[in-house]
Amino acid sequence: MGTAGANGAMSDDELDLLHRYWSAANYLTVAQIYLQDNALLREPLRPEHIKPRLLGHWGTGPGLSLIYAHLNRLIRNTSAEVLFIAGPGHGGPSVVANVYLEGTYSEVYPDVSRDAAGMHRLARQFSTPGGVGSHVGPATPGSIHEGGELGYSLMHATGAVMDNPGLIAACVVGDGEAETGPLAASWTAPFFLNPVRDGAVLPILHLNGAKISGPTVLGRRSDEDVEALLHANGWEPVTVSGDQPGKVHRALSAALDNAYATIRDIQRDARDAGSGDTGTGSNRTRNRTTAARWPAIILRTPKGWTGPETVDGSPVEGTFRAHQVPLSGVKDDPEHLALLEQWMRSYQPESLFDDGGRLLPELAALAPEGRLRMGAAPWANGQPSVPLEIPDLVQYAVDPGRPGSTSVETTKPLGELFRDLYTGTEDNPRFRLFCPDETNSNRLGAVFEATDRCLLLPGHDGDDHVSADGRVMEVLSEHLCQGWLEGYLLTGRHGFFASYEAFAMVSASMTVQHAKWLQHARELAWRSPVPSLNILLTSTCWRNDHNGFSHQGPGLIDTVLSLSGEVTRIYLPPDTNTLLAAAEHALRSKDYVNLVVVDKQSHPQYLTLAEARAHAEAGASRWEWAGNENGSSAEPDIILACAGDIPTEEALAAAWLLQRHVPDATVRVVNVMDAMVLPPREVHPHGLDDGTFTSLFTDTGEVVVAWHGYARSFHQLLHGRPNPERFHVRGYSQQGTTTTPFDMVVLNRMSRYHLALEALSRMPRQFDGAQALADHCNQLLDAHAEYIREHFEDLPEIREWVWSPPGS
Repeated sequence: MGTAGANGAMSDDELDLLHRYWSAANYLTVAQIYLQDNALLREPLRPEHIKPRLLGHWGTGPGLSLIYAHLNRLIRNTSAEVLFIAGPGHGGPSVVANVYLEGTYSEVYPDVSRDAAGMHRLARQFSTPGGVGSHVGPATPGSIHEGGELGYSLMHATGAVMDNPGLIAACVVGDGEAETGPLAASWTAPFFLNPVRDGAVLPILHLNGAKISGPTVLGRRSDEDVEALLHANGWEPVTVSGDQPGKVHRALSAALDNAYATIRDIQRDARDAGSGDTGTGSNRTRNRTTAARWPAIILRTPKGWTGPETVDGSPVEGTFRAHQVPLSGVKDDPEHLALLEQWMRSYQPESLFDDGGRLLPELAALAPEGRLRMGAAPWANGQPSVPLEIPDLVQYAVDPGRPGSTSVETTKPLGELFRDLYTGTEDNPRFRLFCPDETNSNRLGAVFEATDRCLLLPGHDGDDHVSADGRVMEVLSEHLCQGWLEGYLLTGRHGFFASYEAFAMVSASMTVQHAKWLQHARELAWRSPVPSLNILLTSTCWRNDHNGFSHQGPGLIDTVLSLSGEVTRIYLPPDTNTLLAAAEHALRSKDYVNLVVVDKQSHPQYLTLAEARAHAEAGASRWEWAGNENGSSAEPDIILACAGDIPTEEALAAAWLLQRHVPDATVRVVNVMDAMVLPPREVHPHGLDDGTFTSLFTDTGEVVVAWHGYARSFHQLLHGRPNPERFHVRGYSQQGTTTTPFDMVVLNRMSRYHLALEALSRMPRQFDGAQALADHCNQLLDAHAEYIREHFEDLPEIREWVWSPPGS
């Protein structure tokens, strides 16, 4: 730890050129925020040159451009492959300015050419309809990170360098962003990055001292305190600070040179020595007991540096007032307009751009060339990913025998598939499982036959499958698990994020942001598709009986349902073979958020692998064996629909009760595995066509639905279908406690008895045996309530029930 020296390796000429390059970036940033015309100031500024609405953010820009310019220098000197990640939320105009100066922007968007006409378009497009926003989003070449929601930059950088040994992710962390929970957890990255097989993250914590309207915590802390925070998390930080450009340039260049040399030393030493791990399996131990201390830079510069020092008598530079638009009245206030022109001319644009608006050659030469330009980094722009070779599912499939007669821990075979994905990618690693300390609990523990949990900290004798070589990422942070995976996926690799269902809501906002990124990225022809974000939710609301109410909540389904159908899918496999089919499809898909919801406990199995594949392809199917239509073309008296493993079991039991006690009534059972087949096709691309929907649900028949999630979400899916009021949905209704498994469905009124009673009430007439069945259901519900409180387990009629043809 310490302060970078003022005497770097830069010559005076090099410093002058770099400073002018930085000035060019700052100038273009200001031009984007303010101007709709006269971008090169070829004439005095007039009100008509100013945009009618000023929506940009200036404060973080100078720091981002300073770092970008210095990273360019480092890349030119070393040919390093660097991925630039901008954490500050509204740094868009500065990053776009730098990508424009290096030439990448004009290659991607030829209309924004590297001349006066292109600069005019560059300025006009910012924060205007049909243009670009103030964040570094998908439309910005070189970006894998949307800075709109703060906190994710460092975890995205960490995921990007996993299994990517040649890459350095230079991640700028804003001090406002540093106050978020996800970012605070992200500092632990050194304990999960193995220098043998991973690349490096170089955090640059930019402390400019202020947020939108007040001070930042780390900005007000001493250098020693901030350095101690990073040091405790495995970094070796150095502080660069000041408000004199020459001294800051020299100190920052020296800090970056030293950081790069340290990174390469760490990697060379580790790779020469090998991983340092010996042994296999649970007896594996590590000679390398501590993580490398990776370099980090703390950069303190004034907020809004080089902008107006005071406006209307109030200090601006170095304060929160520089955060957005320092001069807000330029269109109507002549004094503000004059200050803006003075500010922009202080960068001496005539010494930066020629008469045609082109960056002067000596400045253009400071940018790296080709793919080494950070805006052209192939890892950032969706370079084509290597397809994942998925083993034949036959070796993991379950033989269900007679439907419902076999029970299996549903997710266990999926863990075996994941194990073999690890084994199959050892020479070219491109698959990882990310899970918050729940891999074994989620019955995915077979992966530890192929690899370990990753941790670069001292080992203990009692450890189980923990090593520096491990590539199962377990950490008790849903944010980190999902964020690491997102960085891994956006740079072309594959994986799954597995979480308890209720706590996937911790990172639900990340899911929303990622889906938005994919939605916009799909509109950009120059971005290659990336592997999908696959989220596996286990330990669901229906079987979290021992954990109680806190662990019960299917809310992520509702979150994903609200997103664009172009990029989202929700799968509710009823058994293992359908889960395997869903996972195979998810791993092969691109540019989606795939939500797969299935419980980890032992459940009945229904479909062979061939049947499961057909069912997954269809998304919803009529299970002839579970009903009693017997090929009749007449409309059934009642349709029982189900989606999810527990709802399926309860719906089948209800169908069994109806057929056993009311044999004259015809019952149809429809299982829905892909929730997105329910909306009309014009609403969702997976939606069933009208004919197929009618063949399953008819146009007028009454449908009783057992649904995994909240009932309102199912009703939302049906909007636009014929007579949606005929669907009577029972799902999770926010009732839960520590209780027996069956009591959970009783509390939420989705039990087989509630479903049967609902079905009886919806039938077209009163059938023989109907009243007796209703009495039976009510008696069993009463008996259940009494029995569980005396015996602490469910009734034998529940525990021992197995599907069988009702007449057998």
